[in-house]
Amino acid sequence: MIILGDARSIFIPSLDAFRAASTRFRGLRLIHTHLTGEGLSEEDLTDLSHLRLDLIGALQVREDGSPGKLFWAHLIPENPRGDYWLVHDPQEPHRLDLNFLAFIAALEDEFARQQKTRRIDAAEKAILVRVEKNPLAGAEASLEELRQLAGTCGVEVFDTQIQYRPQIDPKYVVGRGKLAAIDLRATQIGANLLIFDHELTPAQVRSIADFTGLKILDRTQVILDIFAHRAHSREGKIQVELAQLKYLLPRLLHKDPSLSRLAGGIGGVGPGETKLEIDRRRVRERITRLEKDLKTLARSRGQRRGRREKSGLPVISIVGYTNAGKSTLLNTLTQSAVLAEDKLFATLDTKSARLRFPRDTEAVITDTVGFIRNLPRELFSAFRATLDELAEADLLLHVIDVTSSQFEEQMAAVETILEELDIADKPQLRVFNKADRFADKEQLAVLCRRFSAVAASALDKTSLRELLERIEAALPNTNFSGRSFCARETDIEDECTEN
Repeated sequence: MIILGDARSIFIPSLDAFRAASTRFRGLRLIHTHLTGEGLSEEDLTDLSHLRLDLIGALQVREDGSPGKLFWAHLIPENPRGDYWLVHDPQEPHRLDLNFLAFIAALEDEFARQQKTRRIDAAEKAILVRVEKNPLAGAEASLEELRQLAGTCGVEVFDTQIQYRPQIDPKYVVGRGKLAAIDLRATQIGANLLIFDHELTPAQVRSIADFTGLKILDRTQVILDIFAHRAHSREGKIQVELAQLKYLLPRLLHKDPSLSRLAGGIGGVGPGETKLEIDRRRVRERITRLEKDLKTLARSRGQRRGRREKSGLPVISIVGYTNAGKSTLLNTLTQSAVLAEDKLFATLDTKSARLRFPRDTEAVITDTVGFIRNLPRELFSAFRATLDELAEADLLLHVIDVTSSQFEEQMAAVETILEELDIADKPQLRVFNKADRFADKEQLAVLCRRFSAVAASALDKTSLRELLERIEAALPNTNFSGRSFCARETDIEDECTEN
């Protein structure tokens, strides 16, 4: 292919038709001229990486038009020095004695061997990216949580990148230079996905994707994807779909102008709807329908709540950060079989069961969806009807993973959400869960006194006696003599059990 440009630059056409893989190059060599005798520029080396070229070369042109020396470079596998390419010494083109096809084949094999040291069977291989203004703000802990979220989605995290800067770049988030370096890193280690620990604007997603050619996700999309896989009840599925559509609506984009329908109006006069406008209208219609369905389900939930209130049973709602052990605690206290896994957002659907105290009194205890810092607005709005159930609780049982190095920040995140729900003043009992994993028992006792909490282990029933006594003392009425109780609550009907 011969490309003509001007003295400053050339325009490289789309190379999508050529092969591309994490361990193979394009099968193309780019040889271009530099009229003033300079070597390879930063732009040349960026093109080498971004386009995954076999080689890039800059050929000097002498005053008489004859070729001078050739400056050339190629990509290299991951190495201790952190280099992305190797720039060779310039030499006369006719002195370049190299079996290039064999050389590139050997280089590709080396890339493949290096990448085999990582797990490459995962479909999505990601680099996590975060911009932090304050070096003391705990960026590493935030990225570790994002790593757990990505792992829950089945994404293999290959690398993490933190950039400290006064302000987030409005176009590329991390800035053009840093983004170019991240793109080079992704090429070298075989990553095909960038996950940002921020909520990106539609313009930022497009700019970063166009610059890198990689798939771009933000933290909100990862959480939405987890919810989509974890929701099983009808109400949960509706809530998640509603949140996804609200997030998708401003991000709809079609680049193909052939999708536009030019005719419209009466007699075909005037412009009609474009494909993009049709998609947006359909999304808005679907959002309206889902919101109506949620209102219907909310009325049914209210009727069930009314029947439960007539029974006179006090209600306990378990709240807490995701993966703090809420479902495990519910299972141990009530001998239920709610799904409990060591993953973020393992359970989303609300479950209720009867709790019997040592003095033969009873209450209803309800498990709710786990919270997380910076909960996406779309999810908060969609799950508002479910979270409003917390307002009817007589006691909030705040479960905290005391073994987490960020447990105080997690407590603050949960309490912030409770304030947004206007229930922060409701009676609360803090439970420091996973106490069996806490090595320093004296320090644990100090923390319990400091935060007025009860230490327990959701896996050890014998450690819950003090917790049960504290719950029973905090409830307004636990002297219930009836025997019928609601063992589990679903979206459509109550499943009540005689015991």
